[in-house]
Amino acid sequence: MEHFECLFCRKKYPVDVFHPFCPSCSEPLLVARSRRPRAFHLEKELAIEKCLDFLPLPEIVPHLSLGEGQTPLIRLSRTMKKFGLPPLYAKNETANPTASFKDRGTVVAVHKAISLGLKKIGTVSTGNMAGSTAAYAAKAGLRSFVFVKEDTSREKIFSAGIYGPVLFTVRGDYGRLFRQSFEIGKKFGIYFMNSVDPYRIEGYKVTGYETFFQLGSRPPRYIFVPVSAGGHLIGLLRAFQDLTSEGLIKKCPTFVGVQARGCSPLARAFRQKKATFSRFSNPKTIAHAISNPNPPGGNIVLKIVRENGGMILGVSDTEILKAQRWLAEQEGIFCDPASATTLAGLLQLSKKMSFGARDQIVLVITGSGLKTLDDMDTFKVNAQESSLESLANKIETVLS
Repeated sequence: MEHFECLFCRKKYPVDVFHPFCPSCSEPLLVARSRRPRAFHLEKELAIEKCLDFLPLPEIVPHLSLGEGQTPLIRLSRTMKKFGLPPLYAKNETANPTASFKDRGTVVAVHKAISLGLKKIGTVSTGNMAGSTAAYAAKAGLRSFVFVKEDTSREKIFSAGIYGPVLFTVRGDYGRLFRQSFEIGKKFGIYFMNSVDPYRIEGYKVTGYETFFQLGSRPPRYIFVPVSAGGHLIGLLRAFQDLTSEGLIKKCPTFVGVQARGCSPLARAFRQKKATFSRFSNPKTIAHAISNPNPPGGNIVLKIVRENGGMILGVSDTEILKAQRWLAEQEGIFCDPASATTLAGLLQLSKKMSFGARDQIVLVITGSGLKTLDDMDTFKVNAQESSLESLANKIETVLS
């Protein structure tokens, strides 16, 4: 029988998607690990079908999928050469249907909603998760409810609103909104699959499995992940713990969580060697997607990163923007500032420690830069003017 579990209290609880928090310590609950025999089915078409045995789902319903997963793992050759790095790859999650990693979690949570007979789903989000939840609800024929902060950009509101959800811009504290959404959900029968939803986290495991197989059934030595609420890193690490328990690998990769220094409650707590974080006051960063001053999964992240020998770093906006520009101009990857923290963190760390020549490193690119164009005025794009008659001469000048 399926249960939720608390990593802190070591207790198990019945599944309740309307309140996925430990009654004793209030930390987010996770889906308890299955003890049944498991195997991958790589001959299947959909990513979640390949990994069904490792997901808390009785079956996969293909028409609930938008084709998420099986994203490219791209070798960053120029970056390796320029900075003297070992084999380096980008797991490009912008190739998902709504251009972010959120689709991985949404498709699993939607499957669970359908299996429970629920007709309404929702989320509290300022960007990628809002669009992903609304899109998958539209595909599944569910009614969706999306709550965003009142200062959310029109661009992000449109990217969710185009799918037809019931959409509210909400005044007030974002952390309180997150918690209150579960009360609203229970009252009206709306399953709020927010950032640390147990089934959303299960979906994020599939990225880890894919990376393992794309590297020839070997784990990377390091994985760099942007950290906001914490659910993504939790899911990725649990994937490699699954691979370890199945005897497919001997040791998990070293996970490096990266935050923007202007909103880095977990990096600060890690640096200060604290077991729990404190709310970050006056957050200010270009990386809006991970600007979370009170991450609900933060204490779990601190716990599992330390237990597995990882670390959490903070990088400046200057470092982030340089990394974003580099990835676009030199590697052809236009990611959002939150994703660029991974390269910024790697470059920062490379100045303090040496990597082995054979240490494979994976940067998880979580979202597309096309969703953050409102931030792009910080860049100067060199657009030259020319008449049609003088265009050839201008080209000749450029080439010479």
